[in-house]
Amino acid sequence: MTVPVFEEYEPAADCGCPGCAQRRRTAAALPVRHGGHPAAYGARRALVLVTAAGVVLSCGAGQAATAAGRDARGGTVTDPQPVTPQGTVGPLNSDGSSGPPSAPDTAPRTTTRTEIINRAKKWVTAKVPYDMAAYWSDGYRQDCSGFVSMAWNLGSNEWTGSLATFGTKIARADLEPGDILLFHNLADPAVGSHVTVFGGWTDHTHSHYLAYEQTRPNARKATTPMAYWSNSSKYVAYRYKGIVTGAGGSGSATPFPGAGKFGPGADNAHVTRLGQLLIAQGGKRFYKEGAGPRWSDADKRATQAFQLAQGWKGKEADGVPGPGTWSLLVKGTGHRIPAAGSGGTTGGAVAYPGKSFFRPGQSSSHVEQLGDRLVKKGYGAHYVTGPGPRWTEADRRNVQAFQRAQGWSGGAADGYPGPETWRRLFA
Repeated sequence: MTVPVFEEYEPAADCGCPGCAQRRRTAAALPVRHGGHPAAYGARRALVLVTAAGVVLSCGAGQAATAAGRDARGGTVTDPQPVTPQGTVGPLNSDGSSGPPSAPDTAPRTTTRTEIINRAKKWVTAKVPYDMAAYWSDGYRQDCSGFVSMAWNLGSNEWTGSLATFGTKIARADLEPGDILLFHNLADPAVGSHVTVFGGWTDHTHSHYLAYEQTRPNARKATTPMAYWSNSSKYVAYRYKGIVTGAGGSGSATPFPGAGKFGPGADNAHVTRLGQLLIAQGGKRFYKEGAGPRWSDADKRATQAFQLAQGWKGKEADGVPGPGTWSLLVKGTGHRIPAAGSGGTTGGAVAYPGKSFFRPGQSSSHVEQLGDRLVKKGYGAHYVTGPGPRWTEADRRNVQAFQRAQGWSGGAADGYPGPETWRRLFA
């Protein structure tokens, strides 16, 4: 069948239009091979056959053949029409002759986390439209499970009922870029079933993550509450069985290659990677020909624009990436480069400068800014004098008091401000 995997849509009970009527019929039962009740499915199949007979009488033999067992492409299908919006497993560019659901090969295709995320990004960049009956140029179906089939490079179009067989169940705490979060509603796959690609945590509390997914109106990358906006408790984390050792994707802790890899005269793959990350963060306008391996003025200006967007000044925004700049870029947690003419802040919030400023021996305006905010919020009890620009134990204890007031404990309340602590302080 050529009908894809997911559409979170509830047909109106009192709507008589052909679309809603069709949805109510297709949601009535599942075939036995997909877990449906034999009696319910048999009754529905009888209804379909009667309908097909009516088509023969009123529409001619050519149309009857389609109603009785062929799809729009002319391929033979198992049933006259799909029993739910959940399509069956099928080959790439399905011709309708998908056959029974397949099991993954004993030796799955191997891939790295970087490759998974990069494939997902291609659909996001292309803004592939959501369509349960269409196939993109790479042969994958344009719905949520087709998106994961593509990202995992499965070579077939799977559905939410079969994707788990290609993965290994893991704890949510162990999620890494390239893993998935899957909800397959076994009772009624047409209602709520969905799957997303995990792109990395967006805050230290692990309450939100970067999700790559195929949804209406098109493929997107978005910060999403763990595990999803609805049916959150029912999502299960899976890791693809064919994952091999390799560099992580967006959201992973890709090591900083060193300052010597950037700047005038540099010509290497790290410069290309920097450009790609900057373009993804809103810096496309600086590049006339896209990212390349040779360091250019475009790289410097885009890097500086990103640094300024974080609220950095002076040497902190010199246009050459350091460990802090690189970390924010590869994790996708920094503020995006604002559009031309829109200023250097995001939503009026004070940008998080990076954790390196808040350590023993460090001295900067960011430390004093933090201290002033703590006092204003009522968490300055440990200051004897100040606050001042040099990081002290009093700063750490005041930050810790604020973190504990948020209900955090352990490493989440260590007294060192991270992005979420900063956001809440300056919200």
